[in-house]
Amino acid sequence: MQPESNSGLRTWQWVVTAIVVIILIVVGIFVFSGKGSSTQAPSDTMATSTAGTTAVGANSIVISDQYPGNVVYISSVQLAAPGWVAIHADNKGQPGAIIGTAWAAAGINPVKVTVSQPIVDGGTYYAMLHSDNGDQKFSAATDLPLQDSNGNIIMRVFHGSAAAGNSVKG
Repeated sequence: MQPESNSGLRTWQWVVTAIVVIILIVVGIFVFSGKGSSTQAPSDTMATSTAGTTAVGANSIVISDQYPGNVVYISSVQLAAPGWVAIHADNKGQPGAIIGTAWAAAGINPVKVTVSQPIVDGGTYYAMLHSDNGDQKFSAATDLPLQDSNGNIIMRVFHGSAAAGNSVKG
């Protein structure tokens, strides 16, 4: 009787192993296909996105906290078409007045923006991408913020910080 018992146990082990492998494959497909990822935006970006309006990833911005001063250094601006980077002051947790703008060519470029009000230690600011109406002169009324395919404005939150490295000293 002992051999039959081992045979049944081995069959059971194979069945359980096969089920576990199938579950792992299904979970792997689910996770790596992106269907398992959350579409909720991180809270520090205020439902902003780096996806562009013409193609995913066509418009994006990369910025780190900035040393206090009159210059903001943006590591990377990617635009499908030439446009603007606008620095907004904080207005109760939302982008407020525009304190600086800089033209950005299509493609991927670092951008330097001189601001009219200095970046202060501990302050919150917003770097936002704007379109250009074709005249290469910034107008908040006609050079509107760029949006991703979900309608989110493409911007990044950053802070003034005396601890920021010398490479971002303005």
